[in-house]
Amino acid sequence: MNILKKFVFTLFIFQASISLAQTIIPSSPEINAESYILMDANTGKIIASGNPDSQIEPASMTKVMSAYVIADQLKQKLVSFNDLVLVSEKAWKMEGSRTFIEVGKKVPLIDLLRGLVIQSGNDATVALAEYIAGTEEGFVDVMNAYASEMGLSNTLFQNSTGLPNPSHFTSTRDLAVLGSRLISEFPDHYKLYKEREFTFNEIRQVNRNKLLWQDDSVDGIKTGFTSSAGYCLISSAQRNGMRLISVVAGSATSQNTFTSSQRLLEYGFRFFSTKKLLNGNEMIQTSKVWAGKSDSVSLGLESDLILTVPRATLKTVTFNYKINSNIEAPISKGMKLGVVDVLSEGKLLTSKPLIALDTVEEKGFLGRFIDKLILWFINLFDFNND
Repeated sequence: MNILKKFVFTLFIFQASISLAQTIIPSSPEINAESYILMDANTGKIIASGNPDSQIEPASMTKVMSAYVIADQLKQKLVSFNDLVLVSEKAWKMEGSRTFIEVGKKVPLIDLLRGLVIQSGNDATVALAEYIAGTEEGFVDVMNAYASEMGLSNTLFQNSTGLPNPSHFTSTRDLAVLGSRLISEFPDHYKLYKEREFTFNEIRQVNRNKLLWQDDSVDGIKTGFTSSAGYCLISSAQRNGMRLISVVAGSATSQNTFTSSQRLLEYGFRFFSTKKLLNGNEMIQTSKVWAGKSDSVSLGLESDLILTVPRATLKTVTFNYKINSNIEAPISKGMKLGVVDVLSEGKLLTSKPLIALDTVEEKGFLGRFIDKLILWFINLFDFNND
């Protein structure tokens, strides 16, 4: 009998240990860089970070905004891939990484765009900037306008390439948001970022993002380096429908940048999950309606409820619906009539408004009078609290 008790006790401890192990989330990896961040691209959830709002030199990560502006111009059909861009002397003379375009030549816009994205060509970037806005300075004004619209409060651009300038700065948080916007809004354009090489003017250059060779789930987005900025990388990967964006800035070596980015991505995919918990525009509750032509109204969410949480948390998610009492017509579609709290083990994860999915018109005068009289008695005797 004592042996049986010991066996049962041992089994209990073993099961408890497994359960505890499943709920423990280790600390994020230590990253040797001035600033870093790991963000879910779909929900904006910050999974790990270090000094994400400190000002950094973005170096060639600047070109993500340059490319965003061009992609938007293409989407609006203000320019096209087949446009021939005249190369100015300024563009031709650009220092740093180059696509090796020639002054006075006309180059298809798509070739310059590949030069910007794959080769990080400063000459190609300036040629595009001048074509879009007349001058690089005018293009920079457009870049800053886009940054303001996105709410990138720690970002200010002085050029289109990322060459050093004391007043040219951003943050890893802003770059993660920018990367997320580019990927979601311009998916066809984003396909360029996973191309491993590009040959122009008979000169073959490979994509500087080494993670494209090391991890099949990585599909972009941009490296950066200057002696003052250090080594930098925005990277993105997608696995099982979950997309993460990592930004590492100010690393001492190129290899450390790639290693740090890979460690962050692996940490996010290993211990976190992004799941759709509730569908938007779908009935999840109903409520009684007073003085309406319909006796009830369907309630739901304006959009899908998607959360990024530790994997173990998904097993304990519960919903608490708080619906307004004594709802009266008229009700317009989209009217907020309550909230749904998403909890895990009593801890609030998020709250979302419950909205009316239908319009409910008022009854006639007599119907409204009767319902309001009933409501008056209910409130008088506080029947709702019985």
